[in-house]
Amino acid sequence: LSRMARMVRLFRAMPELLILIKGLAASLRSVVFTLIMLLSIVYVFAIAFKQLCDGAECETEFSSVLETIHRLWLHGALMDNIQELTDSLEKEGFFMLVLFYIYLLLTALTM
Repeated sequence: LSRMARMVRLFRAMPELLILIKGLAASLRSVVFTLIMLLSIVYVFAIAFKQLCDGAECETEFSSVLETIHRLWLHGALMDNIQELTDSLEKEGFFMLVLFYIYLLLTALTM
C-alpha cells in the first residue's frame, strides 16, 4: 500500500510520466490489432501455399501449415534470406512467385 502511495506521489510530481504511460497504453491497442491482422494474413497465405504445393516440388518446404507459417514469417515478413524462397518458388511457376510477392506487399504494408 505504501508503494502505491509512492507511485501516486511520483505521478503528481511528474505529470509528464503519467502522460507517457497513458500514451503507451493507448498505442498498445493499435499494435495488438496490427499484429492480429499480420498473423491472419500469414495464416491465410500459409494455407494457400500449402494447398498449392501439395504434390509439387515445393512440398518439402511447405509440408505442413505450421512449417509454412514459420517459413513465411521468417522469409516473407521478416525478410530473412528471401532469395532462397523466391528461387524455389520461381521453379514452381510464375503464379507462385506472384502470390509470394502479393504476400510480401501485404506484410510490408502491415508492419
